[in-house]
Amino acid sequence: MPTVDELRERLTRPLQRELEMGCQNRVVTAGLEALVNNVAKPFPKVREFLRGYAEMDAATRELRLRAALASLQRPEASSLERTRTRVAAPLPATPSRLNAASEVSRLALSPGGPRKLVALGVRTIRDLWHYYPRRYEDRRALPDFGNVPDGDKVTVEGVVTAKGRHSPKPGMLILSATLRDDLGRTLKATWFNKPWIEKDLKPGARLVVTGKVKRFGRQLTLNVEYHEIEEGEGESLATGRIIGVYPSQEGTSQDFLRKAVRAALDAAPDPGDYLPAAVRGRYDLVRLDQALRNAHFPPDEAALQTALSRLKFDEFLFLELRVLLQGSHGTLGKQFTALDNEIERFKRILPFELTGAQKRALAAIVEDMRSSRQMARLLQGDVGSGKTAVAACALYLVTVDGLQGALMTPTEILARQHFDSLTRFLFPLGVRVELLTGAMTARERKLARERIASGEVQVVVGTQALIQEGVSFANLGLAVVDEEHRFGVMQRRALLADRPDVLVMSATPIPRSLALTAYGDLELTVIDELPPGRSPVKTKLVMDTYRTQAYHFVMKEVRAGRQAYVVTPLIEESEALSEILAATRLAEDLRTILPEARIELLHGKMPPADKAGVMNGFRAGDFDILVSTTVIEVGVDIPNATVMVIENAERFGLSQLHQLRGRVGRGASQSYCVLITGEHSKKTRERLKVIENSTDGFKIAEADLKLRGPGELRGTRQSGMDDLKLGDLSTDTEVIERARALAKEILAADPRLERPDNGALRAELTARAEQVAVRDVI
Repeated sequence: MPTVDELRERLTRPLQRELEMGCQNRVVTAGLEALVNNVAKPFPKVREFLRGYAEMDAATRELRLRAALASLQRPEASSLERTRTRVAAPLPATPSRLNAASEVSRLALSPGGPRKLVALGVRTIRDLWHYYPRRYEDRRALPDFGNVPDGDKVTVEGVVTAKGRHSPKPGMLILSATLRDDLGRTLKATWFNKPWIEKDLKPGARLVVTGKVKRFGRQLTLNVEYHEIEEGEGESLATGRIIGVYPSQEGTSQDFLRKAVRAALDAAPDPGDYLPAAVRGRYDLVRLDQALRNAHFPPDEAALQTALSRLKFDEFLFLELRVLLQGSHGTLGKQFTALDNEIERFKRILPFELTGAQKRALAAIVEDMRSSRQMARLLQGDVGSGKTAVAACALYLVTVDGLQGALMTPTEILARQHFDSLTRFLFPLGVRVELLTGAMTARERKLARERIASGEVQVVVGTQALIQEGVSFANLGLAVVDEEHRFGVMQRRALLADRPDVLVMSATPIPRSLALTAYGDLELTVIDELPPGRSPVKTKLVMDTYRTQAYHFVMKEVRAGRQAYVVTPLIEESEALSEILAATRLAEDLRTILPEARIELLHGKMPPADKAGVMNGFRAGDFDILVSTTVIEVGVDIPNATVMVIENAERFGLSQLHQLRGRVGRGASQSYCVLITGEHSKKTRERLKVIENSTDGFKIAEADLKLRGPGELRGTRQSGMDDLKLGDLSTDTEVIERARALAKEILAADPRLERPDNGALRAELTARAEQVAVRDVI
């Protein structure tokens, strides 16, 4: 007959294995409950926890399993402790492990407990560790009812002594409760149109309420914004401390969440730290166990800040690791000679002198090209900063070594413009440049593909026609992708299949914090200097009531021999016809308002040949005003155009407005941008004032990031980008840079995280990736 200890061991191992395998009920052929019924007779709590195990969902199974394992522990050595690989010094004021086990058990068996947590996206004990408060309140010394200022928003606590309800008119319900504080003073708390609150207003219940106080004579009232019920006895998790207020929903109280988090922390007080002590010391980071506990239950402000600093650093570290591992970090690629004399030869054919910023950018690119590592670099610069000339030099250096270069653009208009520029730069150097777009005839495309495949063509410029079936390169050495975020992931990968060096260009200003995350797999080079002689574009925000005056100003420029753009927004992405009609109607209206002006229309649904004809006519000065949708946002370069009018400017993001403004200011004459808004709210005016008052694309992008969030900058949702719980892309640039430096250092020593000493780091990276994947499915 096996002893109780032997049965405990016989039961513990499969329960632990079931937990490790994700609670799939596959450890025992007949099901886990069959094993429990046979072995767990001396352990009735285990049988109770795991009764009906096969019918439970995964979250409930995990909670019940952990509760069962906790109940199997012995005071001298728990089975949970034997599963841990590391043991840390006990945290101060941590309840005993037996109390923690009891609390896990209570949560596992509480009515609806697991369902409440799953509804909040919490499926595992680990999820509870990282279910951070959304804000904090200092409740270390709550005022008594006699010391609350009239008109202030306060948090107080008291015991319910009476309750009431009345409906002064149909559709209005007012609930009230009389609260008494510890000194015997009373306060009347009221709730408007919240009938579900009534169940909480039981006489004797202790409530913590927050709201604005009003005094009517000796009567003190408080209109409640939110409240909590203090449940149970012992140490309060709602008062007498700095408390975290968690994201929640109806039916899930703050008290429940705090106790659930406390139980999760106490059940495994040492989660194991994936960052070695030396790394923590270098970056001034506290231990992970300390950070988790103090983020949820901070003893003071300093402990809270150090905890949040550690956890925020970790978020960015794992985001950078994931991005770098997905990118070309350390991948072998093409290696070019990139001789200095060839670089000087290219510079001599330019009709202008490179700016200092262009020279620095070219030097960084050349260093990458000379390396055996595949280049993966983002060349970022504001509109008109001269990125194309830098890219042209890189493409020329590729051809010197006998390889081919390709430049892919999102629009045909931009492709033709780049083709003209590269031909102008490279033809004098003996480089043949080819254009390949979907608008070409079938015969033209066939002949172009043949020249590309044979190597007769050295540099190819095109739209996504470059990656369609039938296009093959003799030996592609460098792929330049302009405005890369406008392409889908699969489109980009098709061009990069042969592992050429990669240069991504973007005129969309990207805040450095976002560039280091969304573009974290690319090294960053910024051209932060405009060529000499360019005057800043003067920008004016006007209400739509002054539209006529704005167009009279446009006509004044036209009479002076200048040209103008007028852009109308796409109302809704699905309303392509509305876009065309809006632009068409605007063009007709302007022909009535400005009968002297020659006006043409351009929109994205026109055949490519017609679009090219309109743009060529505008460039040649055949008409004065181009009414367009945002098809002209990127790459259009017409020096004689000096006015950009943007209708319904409130419908555009700040960065997009800045891009549209960049279509003017390309010649010697002073240029102007007029933002016409149909929305007159203070918030809209303040947002558009950012554009009116600044021409710095990076400052504007920072403001746009704060207002709109990171969005989908690269054509697909970046896994983990919107998964940041504590980090803030708009303010945490320094933290991101430190985390990225450490990520690069780790991967330089262990490119695939395969070393044993990086096992814990790899496990945490996997766990975080799985969390993101689960949220994606949900």
